[in-house]
Formats: sequence, structure tokens, C-alpha cells
Amino acid sequence: IDGTRTKLQIAHFKLSHSRAFYLRAYLLQSHEMLFDAHYHAFQVFGGIPERGIYDNMKTAVDKVGRGKARLVNKRFQAMVSHYLFEAEFCNPAAGWEKGQVEKGVRDARHRLWQDAPLFPSLEALNAWLQQRCLELWQELPHPQDKHCTLSDYWEAEREHMMAVPAAFDGFVEYTKRVSSTCLITFEHNRYSIPASFANRVVSLRVYADRLVVVAEAHVVAVHQRVFSRDHSATGKTIYDWRHYLSVVQRKPG
Repeated sequence: IDGTRTKLQIAHFKLSHSRAFYLRAYLLQSHEMLFDAHYHAFQVFGGIPERGIYDNMKTAVDKVGRGKARLVNKRFQAMVSHYLFEAEFCNPAAGWEKGQVEKGVRDARHRLWQDAPLFPSLEALNAWLQQRCLELWQELPHPQDKHCTLSDYWEAEREHMMAVPAAFDGFVEYTKRVSSTCLITFEHNRYSIPASFANRVVSLRVYADRLVVVAEAHVVAVHQRVFSRDHSATGKTIYDWRHYLSVVQRKPG
């Protein structure tokens, strides 16, 4: 990606009836990525199933109890409640309980990744992934009915799924103190904040692709999220020159 060999985290979704599948790539495996992946999957599937089967990933389950007992993460539960489907979790180390997805991960290696071209950006990769998934729906026969494709079964399955509402506001929130130079730090990078909030506390809402800063019940700054793969580096500083206009007016030198 952009000339650099990049390790990615891939979200895999698969519909149980039609076997239609969807993949989306991220640089991290975190809550905001999980929420973003669900919305894009539901959009491509054209609906929401009534039930979802998951493994015990840390972004969904805070603690695994005996049997089916789970302490579900509150933000994950909020997303499930927003989309109105039921989440079920596999037993630990029981991959066969969601065997269709496990097989999909294996099949994707030769169907997608072995012949994947180079990409200028992560956005370009995800656009290519979505297009390839849709093409494979048209090409692959359904495993239980060789005369029909995955797309044929998906057309019938889509009629039984729930409508997709507005996207879940899937951010993760942090409290940050703005420095005297009007910057906050997140994941080794620094982002500018309007000068009037210097040395004050603000709320940082982290999305998969952007950072939103809220103060006094208003959005005061929005930045495109920057990812630093080398944690030993000092990170980048992302400025919005408009955040410093009041300082320039007061101190024109």
C-alpha cells in the first residue's frame, strides 16, 4: 500500500443461507474499526440478519464465563441494539461453530490475496475488495445447489433481512488536555485544536477514519486520522491553520 508492505486486519462477514461474503481491511483491530466494518457489510448485503455468530474477540467480549455466559462489551452491545440483531458467541477454541467464516478466511487466500495488485491507499484496497466480492458472488456456485450462484441465493435471502438504519455512531471517546501550543496527542501523533481551548480539557471521539474533538457540546475540530506504523518514531503533527488565526491576530509577529 503506497509502496509499503503493510500488515492488515481483515473483517470477514458471511451470510449463512446464500454464503455471500464481504471483506474489509483495516490497519488496526479496535472498536471503531469493528463498528465501521459492520455498517459497510450491512450496506453491501442490503439488509441485516436477525442473528450474528461471533468468536470471543476482545472488541466484543470483555470476559468469557462458563458455558455460554459472556460479559459483552458495552459499546459492542450498543451497536447490536442499534441494528436490532441478536449476537451469539462460540465456545472458546471451537472454530467449527462458525465454520463458514473459517472456510471463508482460507478461501480468500487464493481467491483474493494471492493475486491482489498494489494499491495507492487503504481506501483503494477496500474499493477493490468490495468489487471482487460482488464479482465472486456472480461466479461461484452455491455449495448446496451447483445450478445457482451465490448471487441467486442472496437475492432471495435479502428479502428476509431487516432494513439498514442510519449508521451506528461508532466512536470511542477519550478525555484529552490541550497543550499550550494547541495540540492533543493520540497514537503518537499530534493534532491541532482551536487556540481558545489551549490548556483546557476536551473530548476526543475516535472513528475508523477521522478524529472529532468536542468541547462545550460543540464539535470544535475534525481531522483525518493518521496511522503511524513505526511506534519508535516521534509521530506526525497535523495542523489546521485556521485554529491559530486568533493567535496571529493577537500576536502578528
